[in-house]
Amino acid sequence: MVKSISGMSTLAIYNKLFDGFYLSWHKISLLSHLYFVLGACFSGITGYFIILRLLLGIPCLLVLVIYKWSRRHLSMDDKIEEFLQSHNLTPIRYSFKEVKKMSKNFKDKLGEGGYGSVFKGKLRSGHHVAIKLLCTSKGKGQDFINEVASIGRIHHANVTKLIGFCVEGSKQALVYDFMSNGSLDKIIFSEENRNTLGWKKLFDIVIGVARGIDYLHQGCDMQILHFDIKPHNILLGANFNPRISDFGLAKLYAIDESIVSLTAARGTIGYIVPELVYKNLGGISYKADVYSFGMLVLEMVGRRKNLNPFANHTSQIYFPSWIYDRLDQGEDMELGDISDDEKVMIRKMIITAFWCIQLLPSDRPSMNKVLKMLESNVELLKMPPKPFHQLPLETSTEVHSCENSNDEESVLLHNQF
Repeated sequence: MVKSISGMSTLAIYNKLFDGFYLSWHKISLLSHLYFVLGACFSGITGYFIILRLLLGIPCLLVLVIYKWSRRHLSMDDKIEEFLQSHNLTPIRYSFKEVKKMSKNFKDKLGEGGYGSVFKGKLRSGHHVAIKLLCTSKGKGQDFINEVASIGRIHHANVTKLIGFCVEGSKQALVYDFMSNGSLDKIIFSEENRNTLGWKKLFDIVIGVARGIDYLHQGCDMQILHFDIKPHNILLGANFNPRISDFGLAKLYAIDESIVSLTAARGTIGYIVPELVYKNLGGISYKADVYSFGMLVLEMVGRRKNLNPFANHTSQIYFPSWIYDRLDQGEDMELGDISDDEKVMIRKMIITAFWCIQLLPSDRPSMNKVLKMLESNVELLKMPPKPFHQLPLETSTEVHSCENSNDEESVLLHNQF
């Protein structure tokens, strides 16, 4: 009998196995057998119990998740319905079936943004529309309320027209007037399309956008702050008439509120007002839209993004800084072959834009004064200080208000209008 195979060669082990071997075991007492059976039974009961818990628990968990999800959407729907009932809105309320029909089941996609996709559609009258299908998981209904509340009761030639809307459970859609020439960014930032618009047409677009913002700030019964003025949100009609669109970040305030409260920064990098980041610069006001407008105008003049790390020369990486130095020193702005009248328009746009992007809100004009600057004699415009200095993290002077003094216009212009 071999008790251990340690030290044996493989051949020796093979020979022993070839000779055969005996198996033996100890007899188990009745008591030990009983323990074994009881242990197996207990183990089986525990297993069955675990399986039973899983079978009952998983459906219960699914029911709980569905309940929570439905409650969240119900509360969101209730919030929207309450809003719709409390406002006397001009736009038509469509069913989702009607929206699908007018868009031919969302066949022709025009674009996509942070809050949903936009599709082309047609009303029964034959009128073309743009249908924004909102992504409810992102805005949780608030973007729908923002858009309808801000433009649902107003009409202006330079503000996008809301024709109708749809709310059916989690399905939310907004129906706008269709703008055949798309968004401004697709023209000024595209190598193929950048020369589509002449300087006179660009100047007209600047004037139109300024009028639209001025109307939002002063022409309604409520002050509407857009907070996302940029080329992507400027839509162009058949004659390149501009309209301000995408009010998903807009906020409504009383006309007499000079400083407004925000729970979080909003907007797009490159157009966000400095005081949203550096609180010591001053409170948030309508001057936030003025700043974004200034950055928009400079991009229109340069027909490029203000920040371009791939520029031919390092000095041109940040276009506003480069063009300011050129204009201030009387150098050629390198904007191609332009007439004297076009030079006047360009100079007005640039100087006005630099007033709009001044660091302190109190140094920026209102949109009403921006319009006066753009429509004035260029010789009356004064070059503002260069706004590109290091932003202060701390300041010894406390800024209490963004309201400008009565003689602000004399700072912007050599003479009063």
